[in-house]
Amino acid sequence: MTEWNAMTYEGKPTILRVVREEANQMFALADQPDAWDAPTACESWKVKDVIGHLVDTTEGYFKSFEIARGGADAPAAFGLVVMHERAGNSAQEFGSLSQADMMARVRTDLDKMMDILEPLSEEEWGGLMVPHAYMGPVPAFIYAAGQLMDYGVHTWDIKQGTGRAHALSADAADLLVPFMFIIWQSTIKPDADLSPFTIGIRVGGRNGGDFRVSISEEGMAYEPGDIDDLPARIEFDAGSMVLTAFGRVNGGTAVGDQALADRFLNLFYRI
Repeated sequence: MTEWNAMTYEGKPTILRVVREEANQMFALADQPDAWDAPTACESWKVKDVIGHLVDTTEGYFKSFEIARGGADAPAAFGLVVMHERAGNSAQEFGSLSQADMMARVRTDLDKMMDILEPLSEEEWGGLMVPHAYMGPVPAFIYAAGQLMDYGVHTWDIKQGTGRAHALSADAADLLVPFMFIIWQSTIKPDADLSPFTIGIRVGGRNGGDFRVSISEEGMAYEPGDIDDLPARIEFDAGSMVLTAFGRVNGGTAVGDQALADRFLNLFYRI
């Protein structure tokens, strides 16, 4: 089902369609007259700050693609450790602007971003290296995933702030599953105990399967494979894996060595 793997060119139309769908959900929620100052699941963020974050992030993407196309030197990446604080501060800098102005701006930014991503060739989708403010040079498809993370997970955040029961959409969650392993690799705590072990991760959905995840002093490595011989495994549906990797919930079902499963889950800082 390569059309559901956004790391491949065959998955490009699928992820861009779902980004639009998730964005439209967010816009419908944020457009409501009483929504602007409503709380969200993001600590200290109101709905207006989520929109500010989308504007700040997306407009930063424009600069990244300009650098990649023009061949200029990119500034050094900040690293994901500081992303929470830096992104939060930047998002709230838009707080004095009106709801109407910011909603018009975020829609314009989404259209411009789609105008960048949609024409990418197969070679560019996986081969054009674009400097990311926090991760350094990454393939262009990471920017489509970044848009889906922002629109999908932050739509969940806005819904969570209403106090009503809700769920992450299957399309968004399934597309994001492969990227959650990258998130985990990139968010290991600086002081984490990396004495070696291997654990199994079982994920449902269209990008699911069984994965052997190994921790060592070199970080985290993962690969598809048989996990029945491992001392512990954690089973996720796609949505619970995404929300766990982003630190929104403590999800998953631990099978086998509970302490080892807990050790794995506590290796990471939350973004």
